[in-house]
Amino acid sequence: MGSLTVTHKLPVIDFTMENLEPGTNSWSKASKEAVCALEEYGCFVALYDKVSSKIHDDVFQALEELFDLPTQKKVQNKSSKPLYGYVGQIPFIPLYESMGIDNANTLEGIQNFTNFMWPNGNNDFSEALLAYSKAAAELEEMVVKMVFESYGVEKYYESHIKSVNYLARVMKYREAQVEEAKLGFVAHTDKSFMSTIHQTNQVNGLEIKGKDGQWFKVELSPSSIVVMAGDAIMAWSNNRIKSPHHRVMMGEEKGARYSIAQFSFMEDSLMVETPKELVDDDHPLLFNSFNHLDYLKFFSKEENRRLECALKSYCGV
Repeated sequence: MGSLTVTHKLPVIDFTMENLEPGTNSWSKASKEAVCALEEYGCFVALYDKVSSKIHDDVFQALEELFDLPTQKKVQNKSSKPLYGYVGQIPFIPLYESMGIDNANTLEGIQNFTNFMWPNGNNDFSEALLAYSKAAAELEEMVVKMVFESYGVEKYYESHIKSVNYLARVMKYREAQVEEAKLGFVAHTDKSFMSTIHQTNQVNGLEIKGKDGQWFKVELSPSSIVVMAGDAIMAWSNNRIKSPHHRVMMGEEKGARYSIAQFSFMEDSLMVETPKELVDDDHPLLFNSFNHLDYLKFFSKEENRRLECALKSYCGV
């Protein structure tokens, strides 16, 4: 008998309901589904109408225009924070290029980036990116609230949200040539607390690794956003939620793939720390508290990127 292969499909959760307010039935239904999916897969697909078809199309146009700028301009996207700036021109992932926008859900953050790329300004770009970033940040905050509530630690939610800074990473994966490998981006876990990923054109490529080690593809519709756990929420939740390995494989569909991933990092003096309520005899403490940007610094070193689990090596008990 051949062994039966399980085909995974990422849960799709509806966040479009108008009355999705804490305390309502639709909230508790979405909350239960979201936490369940995060515990099982580390991620899920959210259907989310705040990213309207207009925002979706505007962001796609904005990204095409941005990546058409000269390479010598794009590589000047630098940051004093580790892993926040330009990434590209890397021999083993030649299809990939990306830039980082710090404080992405604020007008100031978007304008700083825009005015650097276009010294004469570019209003259409600013408006498109800000509308998207704000909507994505709201979605993430909702999901984080659901997680805090369902674990009985909502009293920490406000201070958590105050400490969060959003980095938007805009990405282009060009189409692979015939003789090129189809790898768009290597398998990795996100280093954020949580991430939201939106594909701005209809070229799929995202793949997730299930708990059984099997890779599976994610098909995305224009109004959907992948909500994904990062390493920081894995430490915070004391391993109840694990950050999933994911990668991008190109080649199924024609053309370049454009996407935008927004990452939340805890930047104020607040440490990433497991609430005492999430530690007991059944769940002994697995991770020491840590400074989020220091963890990024650790991971940015070449030798630490090859670790099986950078988080455990960095702050495991």
